[in-house]
Amino acid sequence: MHYGCRRPAVWKRTCSWSSSAAASSLPPTTTTAANNNKKKVIVISGPTGAGKTRLSLDLAKRLSGEIISADSVQLYRGLDVGSAKPSPSDRSAVPHHLIDILHASHDYSAGDFFRDARAATDRLLSRGRAPILAGGTGLYLRWYIYGKPNVPQSSIHVASAVWSELAGFRENGRWEEAVELVANAGDPKARELSVNNWSRLKRSLEIIRSSGSPPSAFTLPYNAYNQTTDDEDAHAIANCQPKELDYDFICIFLACPRVELYRSIDLRCEEMLADTGGLLSEASWLLDIGLSPGMNSATCAIGYRQAMEYLLRCRNNGGSSSPQEFFEFLIKFQTASRNFSKRQMTWFRNERIYQWVDASQPFDEIARFICDAYHDSGPRLLPESLEMKRESCRHESRDLKTYRSENKVFRGDDDCSHVLDWIRRTQGKSQL
Repeated sequence: MHYGCRRPAVWKRTCSWSSSAAASSLPPTTTTAANNNKKKVIVISGPTGAGKTRLSLDLAKRLSGEIISADSVQLYRGLDVGSAKPSPSDRSAVPHHLIDILHASHDYSAGDFFRDARAATDRLLSRGRAPILAGGTGLYLRWYIYGKPNVPQSSIHVASAVWSELAGFRENGRWEEAVELVANAGDPKARELSVNNWSRLKRSLEIIRSSGSPPSAFTLPYNAYNQTTDDEDAHAIANCQPKELDYDFICIFLACPRVELYRSIDLRCEEMLADTGGLLSEASWLLDIGLSPGMNSATCAIGYRQAMEYLLRCRNNGGSSSPQEFFEFLIKFQTASRNFSKRQMTWFRNERIYQWVDASQPFDEIARFICDAYHDSGPRLLPESLEMKRESCRHESRDLKTYRSENKVFRGDDDCSHVLDWIRRTQGKSQL
């Protein structure tokens, strides 16, 4: 089993470095004095399928730690296969937090995660346990590390009024009109939101109605912390202020060559569908409880949205599907998953606090480096053998242009016959 990508680096507490040569010019005391009074927190992130779960479990066992999930879908009860939740045996062996805390009909924000994850962290530290955050939801982790934006809270009255204002658009699927309403109210950046991200759209309008200003008018701790640093400027990085962060973060981003990652993602998508009691069954349950694709956070999640749309078409067709329709759905699922991993890589390239580790390197070496960093108060020098340059993930365009999925489970029509039988039995007219 291998892991993720690779990042150059010597760490200075909360600052990531462009090269070990630049870091070596600083006295060792530069990193130690600022960190001695802060509790250490480990953050493990990476794209879908990079190996975050296995690494975090191993670290928790080695360090007497507990895991705080930073996954926006694992929050929901009943969404197990599509969110790749840790198995019951893994959760029994190592305590996990922020898993199975919500019903699928509820929304959950980055602000909610900040509150709950920080509270869980403080509880663990008070008991002498090592907090290990594991997940790939970039905004959750950004807020967790740097703090919440300085945005006013909306009153119950404002939130209720905004909900009513947008309800008609949402119920009738009039996304573009709702976006224009918010843009004209004062937030033109609403046009940049992903389609049907009603939670973000609603929050933007709440901020405008509460303050008279759009979200972009307020200070973002992440921007304030990073605005003076340049990934290629060792002097600027050396002068960042670790005292601005609340914990001594050890942040690892697992990455691997994109073609290899894409192959792994494609296979995982197939495996989620091979057992009809998995993702398809969970998506069917979401429809049964009255949810629609893209309605809220849970139904916007990769895999669930595509599966719900597919099953809706099957239900509208009396519970039948052709092999061609199934393969079209599989391709959409795989494509959306690969695109999501690409967005994750892009997001975390801008997160300077992370060291990029080559996930294809031996697992034990990666885990041992993180454990040594956790126990050591001195400079954290990432071995060159474990590094992955962030830029290296940009230079794979030739291979990616010719990339084609090669299914391992669903190779032909006969391989999906059991899925189509399940659809006939479970998605007929009685389900409408």
